[in-house]
Amino acid sequence: MTDEQYSRLAAEHLPGDLAQRWTALLRPCARLRRAEAGEPIVAVLGGAPDLPAGTAWPEWPGHGPLSFVASVRCAALPRDGLAEEFPPDGTLLFFYFDGQADEYAFVSVDDPETRAGARVLYLPENTPVLPADPPPVLAGFPRVELAAATGQSAPDLWLPQTRRALLGDTRPWPHPRDTPAELKPFVRAFGRLRTRIDHQIGGHAVPVQGPVEYEIANATYGGTLAWGDEPLDQEAERWVPLAQFASDSDARTTWGDDGVLYWLIRPEDLAARRFDQARVTLQG
Repeated sequence: MTDEQYSRLAAEHLPGDLAQRWTALLRPCARLRRAEAGEPIVAVLGGAPDLPAGTAWPEWPGHGPLSFVASVRCAALPRDGLAEEFPPDGTLLFFYFDGQADEYAFVSVDDPETRAGARVLYLPENTPVLPADPPPVLAGFPRVELAAATGQSAPDLWLPQTRRALLGDTRPWPHPRDTPAELKPFVRAFGRLRTRIDHQIGGHAVPVQGPVEYEIANATYGGTLAWGDEPLDQEAERWVPLAQFASDSDARTTWGDDGVLYWLIRPEDLAARRFDQARVTLQG
């Protein structure tokens, strides 16, 4: 059952027309948490991945191998928590360069030369695979099995579609003291609700430091556009979250300063299984 927390938020704090526009923006997502005994396993953090025979361990040329972050069994995810374009089966494998092989190299969303430091592999259903041990230079992460449940996700207030729905256009969100009185209770309640960031597949991202869609959009334009430029807003709306993985004490993963890894993709690339077109950003 989906937790309708954001719909309830709108019903409690927004007038009817604004509540309707806001709830139209909500998306289902699949939230991942540590599996309890007997629960179906839909994803795994850390451990060793299974790779097709002959597939080399992903690496960043000149810097070293990528760390294995997670695997996700698409068919095991709750379909009512996923976009139509999401694969109905197969497995997604997420890799990220975390500096173990080269402490001076890091992945930056703003630097196209570092894109090889993050990779998503899609293995179609029934692909023959073999266990792959991490390269010796990597200290693998402990294996943590995850279960999933459908959740309700909401767009960040700074995204253009949210500003259009609540403010009537895409002008920057006003200073708190200038926020329309009818929106102030909602804005305060929204901030209190989004204090926890978990592992998640699909939906709207829960950012640490502002909309991740703008980080990807800004990088797409090479950092040449300014906040408020229409092309930047349009590009931000073209990207959707594929997955987010938070730092996890059980898996002994720490991304940045106890932050979160976000993978985003364009819907047309998701539908066409072009996961090499996914982009990653780190916040925290």
